[in-house]
Amino acid sequence: MPAARVPRIPVEERLFSLVLALLATDTGLTKTEILSTVQGYRQRWSTGDNAALERQFERDKDDIRELGVPLETLEEPGSSGNNQNLRYRIPRGAYELPDDIAFSSEETALLTLAAMVWREGTLSGESRRALLKLRSLGGATPVPELAYAPRIRSRDAAFEPLRTALDRSAVVTFDYLKPGEASARARRVVPYALVQFQGRWMCPAIDPETGGRRVFLLSRIVSPVTITSHSWLTPDDATAERALADLEALWESQTATVDVEANSDAETRLTKRRGTTRAADGSLVIHWSDRYLLADELASYGPEVRVTGPDELTGLVRERLAALVADHSDPQNDDASSFVIDRVEEDPRA
Repeated sequence: MPAARVPRIPVEERLFSLVLALLATDTGLTKTEILSTVQGYRQRWSTGDNAALERQFERDKDDIRELGVPLETLEEPGSSGNNQNLRYRIPRGAYELPDDIAFSSEETALLTLAAMVWREGTLSGESRRALLKLRSLGGATPVPELAYAPRIRSRDAAFEPLRTALDRSAVVTFDYLKPGEASARARRVVPYALVQFQGRWMCPAIDPETGGRRVFLLSRIVSPVTITSHSWLTPDDATAERALADLEALWESQTATVDVEANSDAETRLTKRRGTTRAADGSLVIHWSDRYLLADELASYGPEVRVTGPDELTGLVRERLAALVADHSDPQNDDASSFVIDRVEEDPRA
């Protein structure tokens, strides 16, 4: 008969069970006791070879120490130097919150919710540490809202290495393709935040050579992000809050004016954009922070939208519509293609 399939235990559940077990003992647990009894290990434990499981335990020890858990090792009297007889424990007094700090059930629920928002793949070290401590200190407060916790996940490949670089204050390098440029340029910067603005992930960073600040759209990073061995201390005002405030100020200061077809999909969507107002002549005034992204959106509405200003945005929309027409034109019907492109040149609604 085939061997029974071992159930897969999530990493966070195994680490959580390990922390609980080591908190619950005063004298400590040996490696054998841990591997044979703790959730996440015992399912794979056998009386034979457990070398792979022991290596997993060694990695898990490093992980929980990296998360700030004060893991201690105790030697058995008379067994100095015998690693098999080492006992492991987490001293509760060193792990618990100070006596003058306490959370109500509502505060604990909110803290837990904030940590749970991130999926494990993009959970920051600080959030993982907070969630692990909240759970092990009894933070699993039964609050119905937690069952409907949102989940934030980034699909940009650059996100994870940039987050790692943030934790280390490390200099990174990558290739960045700006709109309108034929080829990407190599960048060497120090990321100091990862923020989501208008539904897109951005990375505010500092040039370590000049001190200049830039904001990079993650979707425009076209190469793997390389984390260098160099670190750089960012200024105190280089924060995510400051970056978001600057982006908000830029968005507030820049507007475009568009005419939309009544009762169209474009009118429905654009009128629901945050900050959109309707002028006396019926046109819509919309805010933007990146003209290229806005041009992409407006061009997607085709004949339902006509941009009346600013001129630079009008030109970008025309370029996109002309390129669309060229890509879908019949090369055997030059007259028809020229007619459509001429209309695009005259009026973006074509």
